[in-house]
Amino acid sequence: MTTSSTPPAGRARPFFWEEAADDWRSACEAGRRPEFSEYVARSLRALREGVGREAGTVPAMRPAHRVSLRDDGLDRLPDRYVAEHCTLTLFGLHQHTASEPVHRPGVGLGTACLLLRRSEALTEAAVERRLIAAATAQDLHELVQHLQRFVPLLQQAGVGLDYTRLFRELTAWDGPDRNRVLRAWGLQYTDPGPADPTEVAADEEPDGRERAPYWVTFEPGSPDAGAELAALRSGTGREPGTVAAMWPFHRTHMVSEWRNKGSLTRDLAAEHTALTLFARHQQTHDRRMHVTGNSPGTAVGLIARKAVTDSEGKAATAALERRFGQLLTSADADELAMHLRSFAPLLNRAGVGLDYDLLRTALRTWDDPRRPHAAGRFRQRWDRDFHSTVTASS
Repeated sequence: MTTSSTPPAGRARPFFWEEAADDWRSACEAGRRPEFSEYVARSLRALREGVGREAGTVPAMRPAHRVSLRDDGLDRLPDRYVAEHCTLTLFGLHQHTASEPVHRPGVGLGTACLLLRRSEALTEAAVERRLIAAATAQDLHELVQHLQRFVPLLQQAGVGLDYTRLFRELTAWDGPDRNRVLRAWGLQYTDPGPADPTEVAADEEPDGRERAPYWVTFEPGSPDAGAELAALRSGTGREPGTVAAMWPFHRTHMVSEWRNKGSLTRDLAAEHTALTLFARHQQTHDRRMHVTGNSPGTAVGLIARKAVTDSEGKAATAALERRFGQLLTSADADELAMHLRSFAPLLNRAGVGLDYDLLRTALRTWDDPRRPHAAGRFRQRWDRDFHSTVTASS
């Protein structure tokens, strides 16, 4: 990739990793041997001296810094300066012995992990294990420790990384924007999109079909079934797209711009909720609980029909109908999800299946202002399904 590293307006000088890439390209354009200048090579050695060292304590690194320090009397270094120190040391490790610039604008960490997986230098499980370990780091120090072990693997596989983007992400890690960083990594890794329009998208099968949702392909008897469901249950109540253990199970499409920004879309939120509900519903069952055509009305109706034969009889059926009525009056998708979570244990105990494709669509469109009649249609259909299922037993 030969994207120029010209700094945006307001930044007087490129970051060192941008300068290094431009230095290498300048040599190529001038017809010289494609290599870094002595200044860059010397600076790279200085960056590697900073690995594991505290920011601001390595004099040889100071010329490579672009974030200035102000004499404001504070003992604590600015977050941006610390993040730049970490980014510089990672870049020094990554660039070491690489014959071409490893700073690749546009290649986020999630995309780099996907490229590493495709290179077959590591197994898919090994890549995911490293990405999830980084994503679950409790603070910047722990994150950088994971990345220090990770970037040499990228270098060996010839995979680059956007270090300007990484700098911004490290700056945000210990702040409120961490969730957006996490979501971007997960979306990049699970739905990268084709590098070329003529290529098949990464989340499509070779014949162009989209990959089926997880609940459609889930195999109850597989050796990994229990661990997969546990990973999905860990996302209950968490912000969609931020739970690293769930990333391998997402199938949501998203345009590149939104994906790289870590945008939280209705599609992603709906899939996240459906996955967590399915995991709670499926546990302990040896047959798949995704049943096409079983709306929430049908499913709760089947539980109510069974309750008629129990000792509680009509009282239990009436209680279920009241709870189901509360679900139908949900004002938005969040309230709908809350009521659905309360029904998941009942469905699990009764062994009654549910159509998770339908559920995802409902969660996606329930309060979508572009589809003002969607919730009403679902209410009517589910209410009808409930009563017709219950009366069918009479």
